[in-house]
Amino acid sequence: MPEPIPTEQLYFAMPPQHESFEDERRYRKERLAAAIRLFGQFGYEEGVTGHITARDPEFTDHFWVNPFGVSFRHMTVSDLLLVNRAGEVVEGRYHVNQAAFAIHSQVHQARPDVVAVAHSHSTYGRALAALGETLEPITQDVCAFYEDHALFDDYSGVIVDEEESRRIAASLGHRKAVILRNHGLLTVGDSIDAAAYWFITMERCCQVQLAAKAAGKPVLIDHVNAMSTREQLGNDLVAWINYQPLWQQISRNEPDLFT
Repeated sequence: MPEPIPTEQLYFAMPPQHESFEDERRYRKERLAAAIRLFGQFGYEEGVTGHITARDPEFTDHFWVNPFGVSFRHMTVSDLLLVNRAGEVVEGRYHVNQAAFAIHSQVHQARPDVVAVAHSHSTYGRALAALGETLEPITQDVCAFYEDHALFDDYSGVIVDEEESRRIAASLGHRKAVILRNHGLLTVGDSIDAAAYWFITMERCCQVQLAAKAAGKPVLIDHVNAMSTREQLGNDLVAWINYQPLWQQISRNEPDLFT
């Protein structure tokens, strides 16, 4: 009979360790360009709105971001901008989206543990935001956000004001996500993969909640089980692992993103 292969000999992807700032910077830029392309594939692009930022590993008060007016679906590593804390482009050839700077810079400053921030005007995220509601524990997947996301219950137009951006960062607090009322979703993570995965799965959770409530009255998962499920599914390492099939898909199908 065939012998079982020892578990330690089986491959299991884990976040890599980097030996230099240069290696980690290249890694983050590749992951950022790939995540932006995925957002484009999923239909999260709405004109020139939407952005993902990634903290630079060496200059930690600078972040990489997609440029203003460039299609998500065509994003490449060389298109990305490096922006300082004053919102000035220090590397790149495009303008920066000022709304991206206003919101993301304050989140990055308030949360030194956060590597990446994702925000876009996705369809179901906007629909739930228009209702001023948060996610309810109605499925296993959404329990990752149970008591770990907030509602920014205000709207005063396009966000370019530093003070309002600080209020959004304060509303996010220690959590992984915030719903911006009448606006959309924002997620964070200790890696680009985690932040992107939280956004993608949060958008799907919004879709499920809207569909379930339209069909009837959803049955809630009780507090104890929702908390237990969050402990199993709600950390950034689990998000990173769940994101890897998406990374494999985009990196193999669209290798020009690395240019």
